[in-house]
Amino acid sequence: MSGESYSLYILQCADDSLYTGIARDVQNRIGEHQSGSKGAKYLRGRTPFKLVFEQLVGTRSAAQSLEHRIKKLSKAKKLALIAGRLSIDHLNFRHTSGSSLG
Repeated sequence: MSGESYSLYILQCADDSLYTGIARDVQNRIGEHQSGSKGAKYLRGRTPFKLVFEQLVGTRSAAQSLEHRIKKLSKAKKLALIAGRLSIDHLNFRHTSGSSLG
C-alpha cells in the first residue's frame, strides 16, 4: 500500500435515500458533494445529507470492490450494515477458488 488508504462511506439524503461512495478523505469528499462542484450528480437536490457510515478499507481496488457489493444490496441490508447488524467483513470476501471453467 502506498500510504493512501481509502474509506467507504454511506450518506443518508434528505429524501431518505442512501448514497455509497469511497474516498481517501471522507470529510473533504462530503464538502465536495455539498458544494456541488465535484460532487456526485445523484446527490444534487437531495441535500441536506448526513454521514451515517464510514469504514476504512485499504487500497482503492479493495474499496471499489466493496463499494460495488454494497451498492447491490437492498436498502434493508444497507440499513442493517449502518446499524451494525450486518458485518462489513461478511461482504468483503473474494471468491478466488472453487470456480469452474466449464
